[in-house]
Amino acid sequence: MRIVRFAAQDKVKYGILESDIVKVIRGSPFDGFNGSALTFKFEGGTYRLDEVRLLAPCVPSKIVALGLNYRRHAEETKMALPSVPLIFLKPTTAVIGPDDEIVLPRGSSRVDYEGELGVVIGRKAKDIPGDKVNGFILGYTCVNDVTERHIQKADGQWTRAKGYDTFAPIGPWIETDVAPNDLKLETCLNEETRQSARTSDLIFGVAEVVSFISNVMTLLPGDIIATGTPSGIGRMSPGDIVEVKIESIGTLRNSVVAQGQPGEG
Repeated sequence: MRIVRFAAQDKVKYGILESDIVKVIRGSPFDGFNGSALTFKFEGGTYRLDEVRLLAPCVPSKIVALGLNYRRHAEETKMALPSVPLIFLKPTTAVIGPDDEIVLPRGSSRVDYEGELGVVIGRKAKDIPGDKVNGFILGYTCVNDVTERHIQKADGQWTRAKGYDTFAPIGPWIETDVAPNDLKLETCLNEETRQSARTSDLIFGVAEVVSFISNVMTLLPGDIIATGTPSGIGRMSPGDIVEVKIESIGTLRNSVVAQGQPGEG
């Protein structure tokens, strides 16, 4: 099942995407998720997909991201493998949706794409054992953990480098019916494949990551966990199109623009 969040006729709603038809549901899909089933009621209205604007598929209270969770990515960044999941936070003000613009900040030197599998938390989760994790996951989506690489190295911690507005594209929807442990993940820049891996190559898998994070902080419905990026990271420039493609989920596509000078527009 594909859950979308969309704008139409000056309203923002959730819906279920079937082929190219969006069926509007009442309220939020998180309201009807109990860990073993997802229940909701349709409003009765429908839209064609080309009649709506897809938004980021949920509104997280936080984005918890993983660093160095693919061995080859750690090798290309010349950083030691972590002994436990290396987590950091991205602000919700960084979130954009499919087809929105990634804005390169003024003065930035190198802004990179990082394609990742995103886990969407379905209900409040705290201190969850690994074998119970599935009951707290609503579904999966695509994430681009955009990073200003020079700032990341200069600061020594990652908040500024990964926290700029537009640095967390998410979408295009939440796929509920997918097993996350062996999916092909690709990132394409201007239709050229730059990253290609399978989620079976994750150092810390989805269940371990969700359990670990829930023992640190309470996860709330709609929170996103970005599970880490494979090797092949690279620079984006104004005019580029970057796509994160995950097997059985979909394609998150965003264009890249430069930030205007103060006072412009």
